[in-house]
Amino acid sequence: MPTIRFARAVHESPFHGGIRQAFLRVFITGIAVFLAIAIVPGLEADSFGAGMAAVLVLTFLNLILRPILFLLTLPLIVFTLGLFLVVLNALLLELTAFFVKGFTVSGFWASVGGALVAASLLIFRRNHVGHPRSSIQIEPAQLLIRSTERLEGCGEQSFNQIGQLA
Repeated sequence: MPTIRFARAVHESPFHGGIRQAFLRVFITGIAVFLAIAIVPGLEADSFGAGMAAVLVLTFLNLILRPILFLLTLPLIVFTLGLFLVVLNALLLELTAFFVKGFTVSGFWASVGGALVAASLLIFRRNHVGHPRSSIQIEPAQLLIRSTERLEGCGEQSFNQIGQLA
């Protein structure tokens, strides 16, 4: 028989996971930004401090602004089969460059390249580093046995006990 799979999201808040998950998110975003600066021509940071400021601002924008933009652009994301997410990430990278002095993005295609590099590492983080989802697998036969065991316990004794309470 096929296995029935019940998946439940445990606290899908972006703040779930505690301080360790928050530091891990900032660390992997930092690796993604510095790797994008090293690989993509057109992304530059004048100093290490400017790069770190870009990491913190981009993490903050991904945490606060990205879900709102995601909902607003959901029809485009569905229509392009998810490719618009790259454009959305590129726009957030451009916005980061607007807010952080010393971090420059020389054009839209440079921000798209940086978004692709960053997205590859962020996909790795989601898939391999402490994702807060859990699942329970139950065989249908076990589900049937458990439900009948509970029903067998609700016999005449239970009704007599209820009658005594009244």
